[in-house]
Amino acid sequence: MVSISLPAALLTVLFLSTHSASGSYPRAQNVTWKSTNFKTILSWEPKPSADYSYTVEFSAVGADKQRNPHCIRSMVTVCDLSSFLTDLNAVYTADVLSEPPLGATSGLIEFPHTSSSRFCPYKDTDIDRPDFKLKVSEDKKKTTLYVTDPLTALFKDNRQLNIRDIFSHQLQYKVTYRKNKSTGKKVYISKTNVIELTDLDRGESYCFKIQAYIPSRIQNQLGHLSQIQCSNDDNPSIFEVYSVGVIGAAIFLILLLIGLIIAVTVVCCKCRKNALKSGKEGQPLRDV
Repeated sequence: MVSISLPAALLTVLFLSTHSASGSYPRAQNVTWKSTNFKTILSWEPKPSADYSYTVEFSAVGADKQRNPHCIRSMVTVCDLSSFLTDLNAVYTADVLSEPPLGATSGLIEFPHTSSSRFCPYKDTDIDRPDFKLKVSEDKKKTTLYVTDPLTALFKDNRQLNIRDIFSHQLQYKVTYRKNKSTGKKVYISKTNVIELTDLDRGESYCFKIQAYIPSRIQNQLGHLSQIQCSNDDNPSIFEVYSVGVIGAAIFLILLLIGLIIAVTVVCCKCRKNALKSGKEGQPLRDV
């Protein structure tokens, strides 16, 4: 039987516990790029316990790794890399390392890490929905849509860039429109922010929605759809002008008025008949 002295046993337990603790950091899972208008966030799971933290390393393919100072030994599961991905056409990858908490040490030389998929800002960022205004000409022959380019998370010379600044002539807008209350749709592609439509029926109400369109992309060619806006109808029905409640109240008042008129008429007729009857009864009989 092998005997172990108490000091040796304590050292063994301490070594095993230290090794177990340093080797127990969970790997990050579901490492995902989320990017809209070049606002690029790396996210992952799970939320760390008090025993470990996360550090993010990223790089363009073939370049040296970099770190965001706000994402070193962090206790959160997101890292904003918008301002660090300066070459918008480069392809980036990121690693999420599981490390000891800030101020703690570990005997591990290499920490567990999980790599992201590849990400190219220019090709992969989503484009948010644009805002637009519509104007119908006085002669009702032309409807013009004025589109505002969505702003991005990028700045240059203290000026916030919009998507036109980034994509230039490659940015187009896809307009989907239809007659109000109709299901038939038409599509128009415009290379400019001022979109003139002249093939519309005069006096009819049309509804429009717009989205960015970048045909040079292989994927993610279309941005998010804008809110729907409709032009006014020159000959709207009463149901379009007034709500059902207002129409119902108006009908009720009309019926009530008709009822009052009928009631007053009936009362007046009865009063007249009674008056005539009373008059006849009060007349003296003629002498024969």
